[in-house]
Amino acid sequence: MPALTDHLSRSKTALLAELAQDVSDLHVLEAIARVPRERFVPPEVRSHAYENRPLPIGHGQTISQPLIVALMTQALTLRGHEKVLEVGTGSGYQAALLSHLAAEVVSVERVDDLALRAERALAALQYTNVRIHVAGETLGWPDEAPYDAIIVAAGAPKVPSELVQQLAVGGRMVVPVGSRDLQELVHVARNAEGTTLRILGSCRFVPLLGAGAWSTQVLR
Repeated sequence: MPALTDHLSRSKTALLAELAQDVSDLHVLEAIARVPRERFVPPEVRSHAYENRPLPIGHGQTISQPLIVALMTQALTLRGHEKVLEVGTGSGYQAALLSHLAAEVVSVERVDDLALRAERALAALQYTNVRIHVAGETLGWPDEAPYDAIIVAAGAPKVPSELVQQLAVGGRMVVPVGSRDLQELVHVARNAEGTTLRILGSCRFVPLLGAGAWSTQVLR
């Protein structure tokens, strides 16, 4: 176990140095430094926790590549007072990062088992400003809207209007948009007149499922 601990410590230091080449927001880097990514991955891949790549977490899902997580989080420009919606809890790692950067985090997940595991991991680490819900038929979690920021951890065929409606005026959203296999990361800013879009770069996510996104038949 000491050998694994030493390995993870060295790997984390190297990852942070690598991320700092592309990520300028020190608050985001500090959050990544504080969150133990190894606590959000299965035991069999724990030694790889700080490699800059996605890792499997079961149910055909992954914990996203740290660089993509960092860039998406940075694009939200969080300052600590916000209420944030995360669509796609997955492992709970992204929610843990957000908990250091925002006042409230609401996270939704379609897979019951992943939602439960994420909830347990977050509770064990005493993250008290995160609430996880099992996703319903509607995208997001409209019961607690509006949100100052929304982050979507799955690829949509278009910017989902259902999520834009849950965004506060002055709020921003980061969502992968494109095909089921390849997307572009889109930054959406909502203002009194509507929305403005900005492309941040290419990415690859699992499909966002539900009304306003891909049909669940994409899994068949």
